[in-house]
Amino acid sequence: MVRWLVNSIRSCGKYPKEYIYLQKCNLVNIKLKWAKDMVLDEAVAGKRDLKVASILVSVISSSSETSVPIYRLRRHRGQLGLPDELKLSTFLRRYPTIFHESSFLDSAGTPVPAFSLTPEASNLRNEELNIFKQNETDLVNRVRKLLMLVKHTTLPSQTIDQLRWDLGLPYDYHQTLIPHFPEHFSSVKLEDDRVGLKLLSWDDQLAVSHFQKNAALSENREAFRIGFTRGFGLRRKCTEWLEEWQKLPYTSPYSDASHLDPRTDVSEKRIVGVFHELLHLTIYKQTERKNVSNLRKPLGLPQKFTKVFERHPGIFYLSMKSDTQTVVLREAFQRSELIEKHPLVEIRRKYAELMEKGFLDRSRGLYRKTRDAKEQCV
Repeated sequence: MVRWLVNSIRSCGKYPKEYIYLQKCNLVNIKLKWAKDMVLDEAVAGKRDLKVASILVSVISSSSETSVPIYRLRRHRGQLGLPDELKLSTFLRRYPTIFHESSFLDSAGTPVPAFSLTPEASNLRNEELNIFKQNETDLVNRVRKLLMLVKHTTLPSQTIDQLRWDLGLPYDYHQTLIPHFPEHFSSVKLEDDRVGLKLLSWDDQLAVSHFQKNAALSENREAFRIGFTRGFGLRRKCTEWLEEWQKLPYTSPYSDASHLDPRTDVSEKRIVGVFHELLHLTIYKQTERKNVSNLRKPLGLPQKFTKVFERHPGIFYLSMKSDTQTVVLREAFQRSELIEKHPLVEIRRKYAELMEKGFLDRSRGLYRKTRDAKEQCV
């Protein structure tokens, strides 16, 4: 009887499909267990140190000084995400193939550590700068799409800063990228006196999600691609719920969703679509969960919205590597390898290889022997 009524109302054309589902599909109380995925953990491993090194390389290379004193580098510590107990100088010394250490005497005659880039790191940095230049339009469009996802197409600069490495933006994008596109962006003062970035014009061609682009190739144009950790089992009740959930209408993350009741599965599917798109905007198809949490208000989402990551482990994977939670988009990976690789991924792979070489050489005592030999010569 209910199905007949729904079909009858829909056939009258008075209400959109989303409205019909909205009235009938309350949020189902389903809990799916978290299961460790060692393959996707591998895709996350090492990203924290790589990010920190990448930021420090940017800071040092943009400095007017040949060698940057440690106390100047410490000014950027708040944006590095290092553990509180780890000294910045200790981190820098881990990777002697990237950072060359020297020292100078301060006014009291005390040696002060200073760091510059090794020739190998300088060469990689030049390659990276060329990639930024060659992919400038792509990077700008990532920022534009991010702003199109949020209310009033405006975000605090601090929020964008937290995502800049994930989005592939230069560390100093405020100076080297955004000012080149005054037709797209404007710096604004927000109500809380923070500085924000506002998108000046909407682009319908950009307002098409990755899901929508691939929908034409799918038999079910409302369904997300699903995959589970090997050995992951679903109870029959969960399987049936997931099948019905996949049939619910997809709402574009770029469209107005104010008509959706947040207490329904239809609304939840829209939230899943928002983060599906957000993760596709990142070059590694992953980001730390805390970065996502900071977007709740700009995205106009309800409290506890990140529960979608636990409720949909076939779409998202929550990795616990590096003492944090990282949200990974499953469909973007073939085992631990990205299916589509941005040019920046390759240059960062080279940084990671250089870091690993320096770390291993240092652990073998190679740099200590070299330093001792220099001291003997003196």
